[in-house]
Amino acid sequence: MAEDAYQIVDGPIDVAAALARLSDPSCGGLALFLGTVRNEFEGRPSQGLVYEAYPAMAEAAMAAIGRALKAAYPIRHVVMVHRVGRLGLEEVSVLVGVAAPHREAAFAACREGIDRLKQEVPIWKKEIWQDGSEAWHHDPEAGMQT
Repeated sequence: MAEDAYQIVDGPIDVAAALARLSDPSCGGLALFLGTVRNEFEGRPSQGLVYEAYPAMAEAAMAAIGRALKAAYPIRHVVMVHRVGRLGLEEVSVLVGVAAPHREAAFAACREGIDRLKQEVPIWKKEIWQDGSEAWHHDPEAGMQT
């Protein structure tokens, strides 16, 4: 059953549930972006991340982005999910999915969706370095994230 969703979750992101929310027989294009935790940042080895957010504020910002995407592109459904808490290497930290009648709009809206989420949604990221030290930081791809 297709329905838009904008969520902050404190456990693993359910990719199958997100795909189910995007399922629509009128949509021939479905674009899905999954962001995962990598093992380094700026050349320094990392063992994971910690994300923090104020869920109501972050979800409202994601919903505003979803509305803007629907106004800008011929798309039908948007799903955005971001995880908070401590994440290990290769765990999914963010999901953005878009369903549209055609692939071009789905790809474009999905790309803009993740770019805007990283720039506009108040989510903070702490790197857990391989040596066990931790530091909040600004990801150059993340806009306002610190």
